[in-house]
Formats: sequence, structure tokens, C-alpha cells
Amino acid sequence: MSKNIYVGNLPFSATEDEVRSAFGAYGEVTSVKLIEDRETGRPRGFGFVEMSDGGEQAIENLDGQDFGGRTLKVNEARPRPQRPRW
Repeated sequence: MSKNIYVGNLPFSATEDEVRSAFGAYGEVTSVKLIEDRETGRPRGFGFVEMSDGGEQAIENLDGQDFGGRTLKVNEARPRPQRPRW
């Protein structure tokens, strides 16, 4: 079963390949999306990883680990709350 994982507190220098490599040690990574600021295009320090297997192991093993000098926050992604439309 596919698992969508939130990855927070990423160093701003992190690349999709580095994140894919870290999570790939625990299973098959199907996608990596690092979030950027809409106006500046700069990284916002978080992203999402989708894994077809190994997601639970990745969360358990990578949460709290050092990645590029920062302590990762890794957990299962929750659906985004609906924003009111004005």
C-alpha cells in the first residue's frame, strides 16, 4: 500500500535526489516533492515523499535523524484542511 510521508526541517540545500536516496534505503520511492515558496522559488524546508513500500520503516528510522545538519521531522502526511473560499 502506498504511503505519503511528510518530511520537515529539511536543510534548504537538500535536493530531491538526496531525499530519494535517504528514503530509498527503506523501500521503493515513487515520488519526491520539495516545496518551494511561490513568490521567490526558494525551498521552504519541507516536502513529501511517496513510497510504494517501506514507508513505516522510513518514518520510524528517519524521524529525529540528522540530515545535512538539521533534525528531520518525519511522519505520515495528513490531508490538507479545506480552506474557506472568499
